[in-house]
Amino acid sequence: MRPQNPSDDSRWSDLDRPPLNAAALRRGLIREGGLYRDIDVVQRTGSTNSDLAALAAAGDAGEGAVLVAEEQTAGRGRLDRSWTAPPRSGCFFSVLLKPAEVPVARWGWLPLLTGVAVATGLARAAGVDTALKWPNDLLVTVGGEERKAGGILAERAGEDGVVIGVGINVTLRADELPVPQAGSLALAGAAGTDRDPLLRAILRSLEEWYGRWREALGDPAASGLQEMYTAGCATLGRTVRAELPGDRSVTGEAVALDGDGRLIIATDNGVREPVGAGDIVHLRPA
Repeated sequence: MRPQNPSDDSRWSDLDRPPLNAAALRRGLIREGGLYRDIDVVQRTGSTNSDLAALAAAGDAGEGAVLVAEEQTAGRGRLDRSWTAPPRSGCFFSVLLKPAEVPVARWGWLPLLTGVAVATGLARAAGVDTALKWPNDLLVTVGGEERKAGGILAERAGEDGVVIGVGINVTLRADELPVPQAGSLALAGAAGTDRDPLLRAILRSLEEWYGRWREALGDPAASGLQEMYTAGCATLGRTVRAELPGDRSVTGEAVALDGDGRLIIATDNGVREPVGAGDIVHLRPA
């Protein structure tokens, strides 16, 4: 074996960040009667969401297809924000779902369901406390401060599908943070940062919650999803500002989630306003 050069850009160049084992992921997750049918790991791509949506459109991917990237060069978050991270420093993947029996009006719960699944899986495999910021951010605590360590992006794929994309900073170091408000599982003191068991735990949790939700025909209360999300949501009970389309904003206390997954904000003038889309800012107490 030749010695490793610190500047080597090979897949083994950072020994603290070993590559994922695609074969082991398939063995651990693909089973008869299960959700997952195909799991691919690519070294580098622009966006796993875009790639998987294109495969679905071409008829080359069915429900339960999973695409994982060691590095994303054009990863996207909500509102077209970019998401970049060093190679092999996180879990970056997309899953194609086709909940045919669930009314489309309830598909808005899918990013919230994914958040619950991610938080549950990480609690089991990483031993780190996480919280959910409505509608799609994963928060960890670093040095006593809330930091964003992950995000979720749901996009329609044709008439019958949704691609769910997840990005989680796992071993990102302090000097690699894209912005001061970012965090990672390692910086939050996670007990485990091996990405193989983390991915397996997250995807198993997603399969479990997705199955419950489908069996309940997307009913968030009957499936237990609404209760679970509410319990883990860091936004509820906080004073927030919702930046809404059309340069409008609403400030007040986030008091509940309604049956459609919208955030209910109680304003100072007594109005309870449901917010279905927008950017939420957690405001510090006065």
